[in-house]
Amino acid sequence: MHHFRPWVAFGLVLSTGALILSAESRKAGLWEITTTMTWQKAPSVPGEERSRLMGGTHTAKVCLTPQMIDKYGALLPQSRGQCSIANKVIMPGSISADYVCQGIMTGKGALKATWSDTEHEMGTLHFTGTFQVGAEAQPVEWTTESTSVFKSADCGSVKPAALPGPSH
Repeated sequence: MHHFRPWVAFGLVLSTGALILSAESRKAGLWEITTTMTWQKAPSVPGEERSRLMGGTHTAKVCLTPQMIDKYGALLPQSRGQCSIANKVIMPGSISADYVCQGIMTGKGALKATWSDTEHEMGTLHFTGTFQVGAEAQPVEWTTESTSVFKSADCGSVKPAALPGPSH
């Protein structure tokens, strides 16, 4: 059951990926991301694990380097679990993509992000699928909504995330 925590946290990580768009539309430096996760259908799990699944609002600071923006352009490659970004469509002021998972969690989500300027972004991810709980595949559906605000060109003590190999 301890596999739930990474998937819940992944909503925040995915929001970070939506933030990285292009050198012309995003600034390198410190960003603050506030993400709210809501379950429409949560898997049925016992006791303490259930409390870990509860949605809620979380805020994190993320450091984006010019190299991250230049190298990955649209969405950061995802290395957590068995999920990936597919079918990216980048337009002026927005991006959309599919979030596809195979493995413990199987299904598909729709990722959308919009920005009004180089310092503000709003994003959503709506996912439907199944989550393996023991021998049973239980239906899941969840939504994350995020806002990202540029704070400073200097990341201070916030270190950039380690990134996997080339974008796929």
